Amino acid sequence: MQQALLFLSAAACSYLVGSIPFGYLAGCIAGVDIRKTGSGNIGATNVFRTLGPRFGIATFLLDAAKGVAAAGVVPWAVWSLACAGSPPPAAALVCTVAVLAGHGFPLFLGFKGGKGVATGLGCALSVVPHTALAALAVWIAVFLATRYVSVGSIAAALAAAVLPWFVDRPAGAAACSLVGVLALLIVWKHRSNVRRLLAGTENRFAFTARQREERDRRSKGA
Repeated sequence: MQQALLFLSAAACSYLVGSIPFGYLAGCIAGVDIRKTGSGNIGATNVFRTLGPRFGIATFLLDAAKGVAAAGVVPWAVWSLACAGSPPPAAALVCTVAVLAGHGFPLFLGFKGGKGVATGLGCALSVVPHTALAALAVWIAVFLATRYVSVGSIAAALAAAVLPWFVDRPAGAAACSLVGVLALLIVWKHRSNVRRLLAGTENRFAFTARQREERDRRSKGA
């Protein structure tokens, strides 16, 4: 009974951590409802495009920190407060699911949240760190090659679905399986981006003024 209560407490705390909408809060600070600008997503990409790099980078880091805190800190805090010793490995996995649920379906924003890329990265850093670093490298390489954030995110998620079985096997079959399933769910949450990519209307990231002008011209043409 005590173990069940500890798992429920850790999951509830992780869900609440995941529900903190840092992208939305960044918009509030800037006087903008991020849900009504750009893509309407509260994630770091839309914040970056709408509010600039300072808010975008801060949102990405804070969203990733949610994953690290939930998978790596919350279980230890809950078990320590209950004087129950060390948390079992399954606690981190339960908290990973809960924090991603909170981010994707936040309590404070009517259950309409982000896609979970940054938060998922934070969770992976705690549960399957080698996979997380490899997936981040994939994201950077694909993003720089294509200038599509969504393509980089999809490629990184697909890599994260497979890599744990090769580089993080000591984490256990349950952890590898869960990370794979959650990574594929992140791919599924990018289905609207896939539709825009196929239609040729997905926005490329603009590093230079010329690229921004080209992007704006394509947007007006569309």
